Amino acid sequence: MSRYLPEDQQRIREIKENKKQYMELLLLADEQEDMIERYLERGRMYVLDDNGIKAECVVTDEGDGILEIKNLAVTPGFQRRGYGRQMIRFLADTYSGRYDVLQAGTGDSPLTLPFYESCGFQRSHVVKGFFTKYYDHPIYEGGRQLIDMIYLRKSLTAEKDPE
Repeated sequence: MSRYLPEDQQRIREIKENKKQYMELLLLADEQEDMIERYLERGRMYVLDDNGIKAECVVTDEGDGILEIKNLAVTPGFQRRGYGRQMIRFLADTYSGRYDVLQAGTGDSPLTLPFYESCGFQRSHVVKGFFTKYYDHPIYEGGRQLIDMIYLRKSLTAEKDPE
């Protein structure tokens, strides 16, 4: 995978205060605000600014060398233009050497699973019934109701494969 370019880093910046100002964008990736609030303050948030905010992501330290993408969203109208992939490259480059694995959990969606797999993630494990247990309403994506949480992992070390 190609690395992000130096000018990309100038466009990606960490948000340390007033993270909720991006709630509209956060809600694109996670429809329930109280679920977002569970990880937003403990996570590190980044935005990609390209003549306006085009993407955001929130990552958390899950222990045991695992950094988890809790939220990754691209502004409608700018999706499928490489902004999400650029955020993944940024995270991989920034956290390589500090973490062993970059992990993402998502529903069984025809939209998000192929995206993560195309970024080098491999399916790791499934949490059955996650979306029906923890969300107060049915979640649909790509015409499919999300029920199980599917975890994918990408190695951040050259020697190791995702577990």
